[in-house]
Amino acid sequence: MGFKRKKGDGEGEEMESEDNRRPSFNTTERRNVILPSMIKNKDKRAKVYAKQKHEKKVEKQKKIKARDAAEKLALELGEEPPQKQIPKTIENTREADETVCRPDDEELFADIDADEFNPVLRREVTPKVLLTTCRFNSTRGPALISELQSVIPNSDYHKRGTYDLKKIVEYATKKDYTSLIVVHTNRREPDALLIIGLPNGPTAHFKMSNLVLRKDIKNHGNPTSHEPELVLNNFTTRLGNRVGRLFQSLFPQEPNFRGRRVVTFHNQRDFILFRHHRYIFDIKEDKQSGKGKDGVAKERVKPRLQECGPSFTLKLRTLQHGTFDTKGGEFEWVHKPEMDTSRRRFFL
Repeated sequence: MGFKRKKGDGEGEEMESEDNRRPSFNTTERRNVILPSMIKNKDKRAKVYAKQKHEKKVEKQKKIKARDAAEKLALELGEEPPQKQIPKTIENTREADETVCRPDDEELFADIDADEFNPVLRREVTPKVLLTTCRFNSTRGPALISELQSVIPNSDYHKRGTYDLKKIVEYATKKDYTSLIVVHTNRREPDALLIIGLPNGPTAHFKMSNLVLRKDIKNHGNPTSHEPELVLNNFTTRLGNRVGRLFQSLFPQEPNFRGRRVVTFHNQRDFILFRHHRYIFDIKEDKQSGKGKDGVAKERVKPRLQECGPSFTLKLRTLQHGTFDTKGGEFEWVHKPEMDTSRRRFFL
């Protein structure tokens, strides 16, 4: 038998005080508070999420239409349109740096005219690159080098063997090589890259990550033997300018545009992204313009990029004066953990 329990005087007051403590929501407030993640039913949760997403999209379109209408009205009245809002990113809110290159910096141009890369970049000397590995390498190291040979013109590969790196530098200098690239492997995976300018340096040590070889890239293209175009992005400081010129000295300064090959070094937050592409021009029917007088559909050219590989990411660790010297070498720049004081502090 069931029976109703009578509330005592103290118990009733307790219940009333608990009800007063709870926040009271009306129906509209409840709708605003409910999140899709709070709904257990999968179908209902999906419907609520789709509805909220649609409402956000409609609101965004309204803002865009209002902004366009304000710009149009300002142009009709002969007034200046409102300034476009620039989103804040880590790149455009970076910490101020005194070493950022400026077009009126005479000292910078004097240093450029007197640096080690000047003969190659002025086309007085043809770049010639020697590629090798560390002493204990894996199959991935030579595989990367064979693909780098297809990227960098006038490059040769020699097995490292047991030779010391200083002897290899001497040999490469005698054979009139302008650069030496050493691929270092750790646990059967290339993890570092050493680029040495010859005969007078400098020596740059990079940490390598996110390596993807050509065979692992879906729908990859096969590069030709044409000299590639070189793209260097966001090397804005003096250190970045020096590193960019080091990369530039690896390639001939007369690209062959018929090959449609592009090699890119893109600096993003001090991580240098390496990519190798070829651009393709596809001829497609233009459905929007319709057919011409002859009844034949009009054609338009649509460019696209095809990745050739390899692709990897570099992070500068040290930059040293002269050729490789671990004991008596003078370093221009060394990365240390205590230098990373802020997410908005960049060095390249």
